[in-house]
Amino acid sequence: MVFPTVLLRLVDWVLYQLLANSCYRAARKMRNYGFLRNKSSQQQPPLFPSLTKFDLQNRGSDTLVCDFQGVLLRTQSFFPYFMLVAFEGGSIFRAFLLLLSCPFLWVLDYELKLRAMIFITFCGLRVEGIESMGRAVLPKFYLENLNRHAYEVLASTSSRLVFTSVPRVMVEGFLKEYLSVDGVIGTELHSFGTYFTGFVSGSGLLVKHRALKEYFGDKKPDIGLGTSSLHDHLFISQCKEAYEVNKEDSKNSPTSVMPREKYPKPLIFHDGRLAFLPTPLATFYMFLWLPLGIILAIFRIFVGIILPYKVAHSVGNWSGVDLRLKGCSPSRSHDKKGFLYVCNHRTLLDPVFLSASLGKPLTAVTYSLSKMSELIAPIKTVSLTRDRKKDGETMQRLLSEGDLVVCPEGTTCREPYLLRFSSLFAELADDIVPVAINTHVSMFYGTTASGLKCLDPIFFLMNPRPSCHLQILEKLPKELTCAGGRSSFEVANYIQRQLADTLGFECTDLTRKDKYMMLAGNEGIVHDKKRKIIT
Repeated sequence: MVFPTVLLRLVDWVLYQLLANSCYRAARKMRNYGFLRNKSSQQQPPLFPSLTKFDLQNRGSDTLVCDFQGVLLRTQSFFPYFMLVAFEGGSIFRAFLLLLSCPFLWVLDYELKLRAMIFITFCGLRVEGIESMGRAVLPKFYLENLNRHAYEVLASTSSRLVFTSVPRVMVEGFLKEYLSVDGVIGTELHSFGTYFTGFVSGSGLLVKHRALKEYFGDKKPDIGLGTSSLHDHLFISQCKEAYEVNKEDSKNSPTSVMPREKYPKPLIFHDGRLAFLPTPLATFYMFLWLPLGIILAIFRIFVGIILPYKVAHSVGNWSGVDLRLKGCSPSRSHDKKGFLYVCNHRTLLDPVFLSASLGKPLTAVTYSLSKMSELIAPIKTVSLTRDRKKDGETMQRLLSEGDLVVCPEGTTCREPYLLRFSSLFAELADDIVPVAINTHVSMFYGTTASGLKCLDPIFFLMNPRPSCHLQILEKLPKELTCAGGRSSFEVANYIQRQLADTLGFECTDLTRKDKYMMLAGNEGIVHDKKRKIIT
């Protein structure tokens, strides 16, 4: 009799909590929404002054406290960032499950909704992997959604603390590295060993005004920023000065958008496959597109492998690949050696696109290429070893056989920056042709630092309309090459600057090692049984 009694109580609780209670909340939301629409003219004035009234002068000794979502971020919905963690840190199936939960999440109150998203997103994921995502994937989307006004207020103070009910592991890396926040107090997640269980810790979801009281005691912080919600009013009312972030101004005002040139720290490297902010509607469209995208990517790959260059170019453009070429290959002055095409590196397909645009076979040298990429490559590819002497001999031999393509950055960069060019290529050839390459995707990135690199071409070609624009520049004059008395470093730096000016990019001194240390926590080296491969 005990078991049936317990079962009946459990069913009664589920029916009450998830059905009756949720339906009541949904009805109340709809009623309130209609009421607010009808009574918008009778809204009460805000209790606290607007953030735009804040005076930035003489704030160098003040302490500021604020929330992350709705204050530092222009939108209050945190669903897209949970979706990023589910997709990038988990799997496509976890992301689909989170998407399916949206109708149920909508009728839950804030606390139940947050707990449900935390469980679906984090259950079974490695702690180390999520911490890495907080540094490598999420900052791009946080910066694009950063509230410029709120950041200016934050930057004007000396001591900055963020209190948030979202999991601390999702925001701490960004807040400390990009916004120089002194402390992040957020919801802590329970873990078992090195894995998250999907539950919050024993302290529960963070309640901001209580956490603020516990942190400061009887002392009041100087400035508090919050939204118009009751919880935020309780939070910022404990500060000497309190300002309210207006929801409409924050979300819709063009002046609240943080332009790239004003980013607190340049965004040069980031990882992950998704190129868009996965709101529920955008994620729904992505899953609708996936079956067609996979078929289209396979079709585009076979077109490149089977058909002649000119025909493949035309069919590829017909299938949605926007491949454009500006300039032309220089005329050959002698037949002893081929041209050395020096490109900046955007995707693994850069040499393939150059070969297809020129309508002739080229040889590409790479530092690492998966077996799958070698099999589907429509051009000849040769792996290098990072041994300067051996690599130089290999490239010399390949140049004697025909035209060669090299990407001296050694790795790809998604953002408008050029990494430092290796100078080896400048020692090997006098007929150097710089090629500026820029790509654009709308759904998936075709590069990764921590994922499966063999899928890079497929993800790039899964985009509805991926684009690659190439511009062939004039062949480097002899006086600017090593044969004209220039050092190999001078030649490499000159070409880097020339390509950057053509593309409107910025030059950096960063290298492949810097990229992998930031995104993957290693130097990008994979040890094989036979040899060492640099990814």
